[in-house]
Amino acid sequence: MSLKVAAFYQFAALPDFHVLREPLRELGAALGLRGSVLLAHEGINGTIAGAARGIDIFVAELQRGPLFGGRLDNLELKFSETLAMPFQRLKVRLKKEIVTLGDATVDPARHVGTYVDAADWNALISSPDTLVLDTRNAFEVAMGTFEGAVDPKIASFGQFREFAARHLNPARHRKIAMFCTGGIRCEKASSYLLAHDFAEVYHLKGGILKYLEQVPEQDSRWRGECFVFDERVALGHGLRQRARGGAAYE
Repeated sequence: MSLKVAAFYQFAALPDFHVLREPLRELGAALGLRGSVLLAHEGINGTIAGAARGIDIFVAELQRGPLFGGRLDNLELKFSETLAMPFQRLKVRLKKEIVTLGDATVDPARHVGTYVDAADWNALISSPDTLVLDTRNAFEVAMGTFEGAVDPKIASFGQFREFAARHLNPARHRKIAMFCTGGIRCEKASSYLLAHDFAEVYHLKGGILKYLEQVPEQDSRWRGECFVFDERVALGHGLRQRARGGAAYE
């Protein structure tokens, strides 16, 4: 029997994130779910797997339940399936950031770039005046990326600020289109660039995973596979599993 996998995030003000940890962990455990959920003052980020009914109940609690009180009503959410459980256990952790950039002034809940749906992405990145930027780590880029995308050659997302300072110029790079696995890193990166005088910043809504889910393979500008932070390791078009391994979600 296949298991359901839910990947989700939202930047939202959660000043009480410390007290949300235990009830969220208890709910996931009661539903038999495994995976990793990060909570911070800026929002939530996670990937969990389990029986379809358990996943649906957990997601409904995030979106409409009393625990979050409607604060996650714009949850970015993607579902896929797997034949084997891709996680060892359930972890709910408290963090300073749900994705680490290291700049406390960046607030994606208030200011982000322009979202671009998967169906419109090919047209945007085909434009000769668009700088297409992969915001993922170098080992992820090596597995697959979009045609013509710039690899920042970073070991972790926290190095994106240094890359931007050295290689990006708002006077020269007037139109930037960014992408990442699920949307969270480029959403935060877009907020950072806008705060540093870059005028026209776009990012792929739902990330590579949404693109691979929605865009037919024959129309795709994606080349290779998409690394995911669990034991499935890589996904292809239709979010089909391509490999098995032992990577842990972070």
